[in-house]
Amino acid sequence: MTVDLIPPVGAGRQAVPRKLTSVRERSDRVFHGTAGGIGMVVLAITAGIGLYLGYQAIPTLRHYGLSFFTQTQWLPELDRIGIAAVLVGTAEVALVAMVVSFPLALGLALFVSDYAPKWAKSWLVSAVDLMAAVPSIIYGLWGFFLLQPHAILVARWLSQYLAWIPIFKVDTDPNAAIWQQSRYTSSVFIAGLAVAMMTIPLATAVMRAVFDQAPIGEREAAMALGGTRFGVARTVVLPFGKGGIIGGTMLALGRALGETAAVLIIISPEYVIKPRILEAGTQTVSALIAGNFGNATKSQLTALLAAGFVLFVITLGVNSAAAVIIRRSRSGLATEA
Repeated sequence: MTVDLIPPVGAGRQAVPRKLTSVRERSDRVFHGTAGGIGMVVLAITAGIGLYLGYQAIPTLRHYGLSFFTQTQWLPELDRIGIAAVLVGTAEVALVAMVVSFPLALGLALFVSDYAPKWAKSWLVSAVDLMAAVPSIIYGLWGFFLLQPHAILVARWLSQYLAWIPIFKVDTDPNAAIWQQSRYTSSVFIAGLAVAMMTIPLATAVMRAVFDQAPIGEREAAMALGGTRFGVARTVVLPFGKGGIIGGTMLALGRALGETAAVLIIISPEYVIKPRILEAGTQTVSALIAGNFGNATKSQLTALLAAGFVLFVITLGVNSAAAVIIRRSRSGLATEA
């Protein structure tokens, strides 16, 4: 910033407005150009991935037409290929993961930002960031060997007392003396729990970062008026962090939709549209690609790439919708007077 200085008023001189000019420093110009270039590279890579998948999907979409989206079976040897069942399975796993992870992530983010002691806050932030960096295959092994034996007991309890709800019904007798544990393993429910453990740190990190930016003046004003910690969080922090809550949730949803390793380890592949989340057997798009990519023929490979293109479009749509929602509900608008 440069300012044209003028002599002081006096000795016959008249006051004139100062002319202000804005000139960026070299470091600012370098940073601006570098950030813009990186953004353009990211957009170019994303567009390139989409174009490549779309081009590779053309033969499959031309051969199968709309049946590719309505057919449930995946039988390349019989020339019957469709992704209806895997799309439903992908949505079910992601939905279970979000139902479990959203309240836990929101509560944890609020606790770290407003309730945790100062000496523990840095440790909790580091722990959350470390959980987000753990490879997905580790979560998959943890879910298969440690979580599943306990989760099937929860699944049995749900089917025993809430079987009147269709999604909790299992085609077996939960009250039998020797109940069939295999009917409850490798299900959407267990896979969703494992994926939820992966999405919680992502959503928590985003929400907590936004909650920490809530205006300190409004926090102190609410406390001065006799507000409790919960009252301050409800009237100041949560309205201010609306954009962070939406952004963190959508980021977690994108991770849940595309999770591969953990789901592939846990689920038992079954190409059937099944609304029963506690029953064994399902399939997702990412697990389908990972499980069949190695031994696929050329025609099967194009079908897998077509499925990947559909998942790419869905994920891109979710992230775009999240960006629009965040833009329309910027953090802090609800706290302004």
